Amino acid sequence: MTHTLHDRTETLRELLERQFQRHTDQLTELMVYSRQRDHGGHDPDTLRRMIEAARQGIADTAQALRRMAEGTYGNCEGCGGEIPTARLEILPSTPYCVPCQQRR
Repeated sequence: MTHTLHDRTETLRELLERQFQRHTDQLTELMVYSRQRDHGGHDPDTLRRMIEAARQGIADTAQALRRMAEGTYGNCEGCGGEIPTARLEILPSTPYCVPCQQRR
């Protein structure tokens, strides 16, 4: 049985909210490491990249939640077509269908 986006919206919202919390918790932990003399065991460049990845994850997830609130979630920002529900279940914050993502 294939699920439609409408069928899965609440589950996807919960996934996005958990993802947002994970990224936020990770960023908080990394910021603590950045203030420690030994950087929490990470070299400074790696720690900086990890902080940037956590910030990007927060931004991407927040944008997906915003699209959901606006009613545009699941529409590709590249071509305007529908992003398959299976793709959203794997990458809930993605703003692009596979062909548009590959072109980026």
